[in-house]
Amino acid sequence: MKTDTVGQIILDESDLFEMVMQGRSLEDVSGALVDHTVDIEAAAFWLERVPEFCYWTEPDAQQVFDAMQQSTWHMPDEYQQLDIAEYLVGLCDTEEKLQRVGHELLLYQERGLFDLLRYLKYLVDVMHENRVIWGVGRGSSVASYVLYLLGVHRIDSMYYDLSAEEFLR
Repeated sequence: MKTDTVGQIILDESDLFEMVMQGRSLEDVSGALVDHTVDIEAAAFWLERVPEFCYWTEPDAQQVFDAMQQSTWHMPDEYQQLDIAEYLVGLCDTEEKLQRVGHELLLYQERGLFDLLRYLKYLVDVMHENRVIWGVGRGSSVASYVLYLLGVHRIDSMYYDLSAEEFLR
């Protein structure tokens, strides 16, 4: 927290985030000012909703939180409307690749992750357009051939015979 020349508390985005993570509200710092560069609506959204999910007290709280976050992703309509399964199947040039993609898509669909795949396609496209460099891949994500096809990582899981279940367990 910063203070101005007369001792008035001024909150910035990191202060608001910290308050959320500690379960505090704006009333805890009554009279404080919020830095004019902070998106007040977004901050209020977090202050109202996040604390109830911070400690995952209810069995489905994490799923509710994830769904709430996914519904607020900025993603152009062309990506929201993208038939991600058709797109990925179209990238397959052998029966073996088609079978693998089909198997993984079923796993992603069971978990309700098609919006995530659409968003990853959008994110990778934006990074390419802006010449952003990212790593070759790490952890269990490299077991997903679908993520390889989307360009999220550069490890061909079929070549290395990695099981998709390693990633989506």
